[in-house]
Amino acid sequence: MTSGRHALRHNNQDQWAGRLLMDRKPAIEPDIITRALASNRMGVASVVFFGVAGAAPLTVIIGSISAIYAIQGSTAVPVAYLVVAGILSLFTVGFVAMSRHIVNSGAFYSYISHGLGRVVGVGAAFVALPAYSLMQIGLFGLFGSAASGILGAMGLQVSWYVCALVAWALVTVLGVLWVDLSGKVLAVLLVAEISIVLLYDLVMVANPAGGSISFETLSPAPMVTPVVGSLLVLAIAGFVGFEATVVLSEEARDPKRTIARATHLAVILAGLLCGVSAWAMSVTTGPDKILSVAAEHQTDLVFTLVGPHLPAVLVDIGYVLFMTSVFAALLAFHAAVSRYQFSLGREGVLPSAWGYTHPRTGAPLLGSITQSVLALGVISAYAWAGAEPLLYLFAWLTTIGGLGVLVLMWAASASVIAFFQQHRRGENVWRAYVAPFLAFLLLSIVLAATIIGFGDLLQVPAGSPFRWVFPVAYLGVAALGFGWALVMRTVRPEVYAAIGRGADVRVTALVENDFPPPLPPTPVGTHGYRY
Repeated sequence: MTSGRHALRHNNQDQWAGRLLMDRKPAIEPDIITRALASNRMGVASVVFFGVAGAAPLTVIIGSISAIYAIQGSTAVPVAYLVVAGILSLFTVGFVAMSRHIVNSGAFYSYISHGLGRVVGVGAAFVALPAYSLMQIGLFGLFGSAASGILGAMGLQVSWYVCALVAWALVTVLGVLWVDLSGKVLAVLLVAEISIVLLYDLVMVANPAGGSISFETLSPAPMVTPVVGSLLVLAIAGFVGFEATVVLSEEARDPKRTIARATHLAVILAGLLCGVSAWAMSVTTGPDKILSVAAEHQTDLVFTLVGPHLPAVLVDIGYVLFMTSVFAALLAFHAAVSRYQFSLGREGVLPSAWGYTHPRTGAPLLGSITQSVLALGVISAYAWAGAEPLLYLFAWLTTIGGLGVLVLMWAASASVIAFFQQHRRGENVWRAYVAPFLAFLLLSIVLAATIIGFGDLLQVPAGSPFRWVFPVAYLGVAALGFGWALVMRTVRPEVYAAIGRGADVRVTALVENDFPPPLPPTPVGTHGYRY
């Protein structure tokens, strides 16, 4: 009798789910072709290029590492990057294990929805949209300044705004074309970028101060100082963007393998490039002089160190590749934010118009256009106001956006723990429990240090409201997301039911309190769900 009632119950629920899909389809699935991303487009290498491009290693090496040496006054910079690479590698273990069970271009939003519930997931989405958008827009300030400086050295006086507009136009066009075309562009840029980084590192290590190679800056001892929190925060900002690999899961070939491999490779490659380069700088100056030399030369540090040992043309190529490195990051972040918008539009969290893709290229259409229009408006406003693009456009917006991405990483690490707590789904204890817990603990420490020292990252005085207004703003937008999810659960239950399901055309399981009739909390396909 019990089994008969159980079968009857499932039959009734299947009928109800079918009716729900039939009722829902005209509203959110009018055209399956234009509501799907281009599938089977990208292999491991292409996805890695997107992830590494987002992290922009040459930009970090030239722009950030020398500044951290100078500002923080610590020789532990190489160790900080390697430690952060280790933390993010731990995070990646559980993150990619979860990616084998969830394929969704919504990435963090989708994972958090599955692990911590739909309400928290929508809150995460509301954090993700401004965070990635600010990261991308801020990079236009760096690109414009770098390009203007390079052209100025060639005798051409072009404002940063005009240079930024050229990059904006290229990103706008590539954003609505085939994703594998963008992958090929990134491949060319990144191979050249990584090659010049390795060449510069080799030159610096081959010309050590005093004639002998020193490993002093690789000692972990300087990490046990009061500045360790700031070091980790600044170092982790150099990795933001590697998670863009998961945003491309629906467009990858064999995503359950491709995304896992690509994400691990992106973290390892970015970490090694940054850590080794920071060490190589200290080798050629000497560990006792790296801080003073970095303070003197700032972003010209690397070029100053390799200049005496290389032909001038190779130094000039480095300047050009620095500019193209920023462009690669612009393209990667544009792809990430447009796919977030597409995922939310497809599932009804945003208006359904955002859930359409270009019928020929499969690229997110309105999401790409929206980000381009927003970027144009912001960089134009900065140019009109005469604001300094490096400080107020690049440094401020990318730092604020980076805080949001760090919050998402922290929440995603918690969602991995919750997701596998329901069922291990064939993953071993290390991937399902140990690594995610360690990652959550370490990311909690880094996030706390970031929030406490956020004003110092923005370089504002002690009494400035900017020391706390942005963390509070993220809390506010997350709360708006929570509220919107609760409204959807009440007013639009069929939309609420689809949150986080991505391209899966089946209805996900619901708990009893969602709306009648109740459904059992069983996984759909390989997807588990918390509510």
